[in-house]
Amino acid sequence: MVLTLSLVRHGQTEYNAVQRLQGWCDSALTSGGLAVVRSTATELTDQPFTAAYVSPSGRAQATAREILTHHPAARPVTDPDLREFGFGDFEARPEAELLARYDPDTMFPEVLDGTFTGLPGGESGHTFVTRVRSAFERIERRHPNGHVLVVSHGLTLRAYLHLIDPRPIDPLPNASISTVRVRSDGHRQVVSLAGSPPAPAWAL
Repeated sequence: MVLTLSLVRHGQTEYNAVQRLQGWCDSALTSGGLAVVRSTATELTDQPFTAAYVSPSGRAQATAREILTHHPAARPVTDPDLREFGFGDFEARPEAELLARYDPDTMFPEVLDGTFTGLPGGESGHTFVTRVRSAFERIERRHPNGHVLVVSHGLTLRAYLHLIDPRPIDPLPNASISTVRVRSDGHRQVVSLAGSPPAPAWAL
């Protein structure tokens, strides 16, 4: 038995467009972001989704609604553990303010491997990675086969991919699709990363 996961990052939001940090806070999809989401939804029209899991954030919910218009039988389940990393006091602040105090080449790898101690008022890397792992392990247990849609966030999806292979990957574009297959013995394989084949030896 094989489970296929289609991992979709939410569409571009108003905060994305002006480079404001957006973890647990939220902003609406831009008109351009919605257009790209609808293109992604069209691309996924023929996929036989048997279930869907979605972050509670409005931007993820809006993205999922567009995709699931073509899949009325796949009723979305909202899972709080699929939220984005919590930026704490930096929420809704310009990205430049964070980058002035933290080296992204150090911070984000530490977030993904669970060693980042956390931003003021935010969550630690360990807490983040633990909840992301829990969310995907629940999905894998509930669906030993079939095709499941997961709509979430850039760091959240990268954290799951990092569990499969700890090698660095580029940020996932808005509304991009990555595909993972999970066998009944727990073996995971990344089939595509933001629409492109992964580097060799990605599967572990």
